[in-house]
Amino acid sequence: MAVIGGGVIGLELGSVYQRLGSEVTVIQHTDRICPFLDEEVGKAFQNSLKKQGLQFALNTKVNSGVNRKGQGVKLNLFNTKDNKEVALDVDVCLVSIGRHPFTGGLGLENTGVQVNDRGQVVINDHWQTKVPHIYAIGDVVQGAMLAHKAEEEGIAAVEHILGEGGHVNYDAIPGVIYTNPEVANVGKTEEELKKAGIPYKKGVFPFSANSRARTNMDSDGLVKILTHAQTDKVLGIHILHTMAGEMIAEGVLAFEYGASAEDIARTCHAHPTLSEAFKEAAMAAFDKPIHF
Repeated sequence: MAVIGGGVIGLELGSVYQRLGSEVTVIQHTDRICPFLDEEVGKAFQNSLKKQGLQFALNTKVNSGVNRKGQGVKLNLFNTKDNKEVALDVDVCLVSIGRHPFTGGLGLENTGVQVNDRGQVVINDHWQTKVPHIYAIGDVVQGAMLAHKAEEEGIAAVEHILGEGGHVNYDAIPGVIYTNPEVANVGKTEEELKKAGIPYKKGVFPFSANSRARTNMDSDGLVKILTHAQTDKVLGIHILHTMAGEMIAEGVLAFEYGASAEDIARTCHAHPTLSEAFKEAAMAAFDKPIHF
């Protein structure tokens, strides 16, 4: 199986088919998968998927493809780094190169609701369209296409309609890649902080040093916390582990309330739990961990 697109959906579905027994090659035009991820975490993520058997063709574009009607698919690939062409023969090809809002056929042109060139509904800061009594949220408007983002917008939009304000902190919307292991994050990456010239510190703690993870024989992954070098305020949280999607909730809460790494490090975490790795990463950012 070939998966065109090394983003969230391509990796989620590709990893599922790989675990079901397919030989999967992920084709990505950049030099790494999910280039929006923190680079250190992204590399660890790719290495974990490689160990499971996923193959990656990076810096690679698809020039053309031929569906041979029952005899599989032939893809003509071009490696932009080596300037080489290569043919890849697979049984089936999954195209996963992005999503767009499904607003066609809704008759919006008859309402006065404005859409942009991507089909997204244009709204103001209160999720209100050009037609004052029509509001839009979720996948049909700009921003991350995430169910939990849509849920927060829905609540905030109704609060605004009722005259009670309504606010969504878009900086504190977590992202989760539902592979095995999962990747979860909130806030800034290390690369974004460097680009912005923000002084920072980082704390990294591997699950290989976490007792619960070792007992569960599930110790692949890490927790990475980025903080402001002067204030110790948490700026970014990145987790790679089977339970990352569950663990990120603590990070989002800390991020939402402007916690420092010391705040997290001085909060008692139950033992033995995976969440101790979160505490230890905070300790590493603030000072140093005690179990690694």
